[in-house]
Amino acid sequence: MERTIYDALGGLPALVQLAEAWHERCLADPVVAHAFSHGYHPDHSARLASYWAEALGGPNTYTSTVTSESEVVRLHSGHGEHREMDERAVACFAAALSDTGLDLDPALHDTLVGYFTWATGYLSTYHGSADEVPDGLTVPRWSWDGLVPGTDTRPRQHTE
Repeated sequence: MERTIYDALGGLPALVQLAEAWHERCLADPVVAHAFSHGYHPDHSARLASYWAEALGGPNTYTSTVTSESEVVRLHSGHGEHREMDERAVACFAAALSDTGLDLDPALHDTLVGYFTWATGYLSTYHGSADEVPDGLTVPRWSWDGLVPGTDTRPRQHTE
């Protein structure tokens, strides 16, 4: 059985450090800081680490103790498109990997940046309105090969 990303990066303690480093970089970035300008939960970094843990193969602590995936998506929805902010948030994430030493393993680094880039786009799915977010979403899971099939709960675009 292959090790999960969660195990490979060092579990929840490493994710807490990563979330703190990312959040610090975001607050220092003049564009990304806008996302936090209306305030944020005092345990934001710990909660974010718990969310990432769930997505990367760790325990389901976030959705069993904090809130549902639908609420996470609603929180990030209805703010319009913000591509520059998203790109800069990804850059902050990559820098936070360096800050925490999680960039030393190239495969882990690439997998984490791939996850965060995908997740940033996923959370922008409902940029028009939080009211569009359906109930019952589940946390998409990420593996060494990318998105775990069947865990992306975004509506599919219909082609005719």
